[in-house]
Amino acid sequence: MTIAEFVQQSLGSWRSLRSVHHLAFSYLEEVKSEIEIISLNTDDPEVINLCKEHNIDPDLVQSPFRMTWEGESDWDVKEELKGTTVLVPLPDPQNPDQGRLLRDRGYAETMPAIANYEIQNDGTFVLTTNYDRASAEEKIWFINPKLRFRVSMIKTSDGKGVTTASFSSEIKYD
Repeated sequence: MTIAEFVQQSLGSWRSLRSVHHLAFSYLEEVKSEIEIISLNTDDPEVINLCKEHNIDPDLVQSPFRMTWEGESDWDVKEELKGTTVLVPLPDPQNPDQGRLLRDRGYAETMPAIANYEIQNDGTFVLTTNYDRASAEEKIWFINPKLRFRVSMIKTSDGKGVTTASFSSEIKYD
């Protein structure tokens, strides 16, 4: 699977059910979300601006997209779980199964981020992001075109401790 195929298969509307284990608090959280993933043009102003912010040549971009989500948690019902982020894949010209992924909003820390990705032989998308105070590893794979699974771990900045682990099942409904 290429990054373009992965993004194409991810486009659409998804219902997500995520179980999150907050190890530091010994708490299990259930999050229900609606996720919308849409394709963006490589010349979209947000894509161009994100590339400029990171001093990246926009000609290297392939299959940019926007992800928007809105959800609810059983942990803090008052917390508003919604947001949007632009994601810009930059495949490695030497190895198209690997590359970088620019984001205007990170997963573990809400700041712009550059992650490394790899698409494994079985089609699993592995994303690793290092932040100032933590690192995140996420794996996404498709069971079929309408069902995908996602696991993620938030680790301490030194990578030795896991603070959060989650599993999501996501069903495409459009």
